[in-house]
Amino acid sequence: MSHTPHELADDFPQDIDRIREMRRTSPHFAKLADRYHEINRTIHRMEERIEPVADKTEFALRRERMMLKDQLYAMLQPGSFNRTTH
Repeated sequence: MSHTPHELADDFPQDIDRIREMRRTSPHFAKLADRYHEINRTIHRMEERIEPVADKTEFALRRERMMLKDQLYAMLQPGSFNRTTH
């Protein structure tokens, strides 16, 4: 199995411990991270032509991944609003 690019730990290596903490303490963060992971794996399978899809579908998934990544990044920042309860 090849390495899947764009994993959260790869994109935010400085925040690996924080990612683990947030997954454990914030159900909202964990839900977003799980969705990000699911979409990222799907995109990887599309890129590898394991599961080819229409361009429109791929674009929509890439956009959703980008939006999730932005949300997760914001939640990882010190002082983010109510980090542990959302």
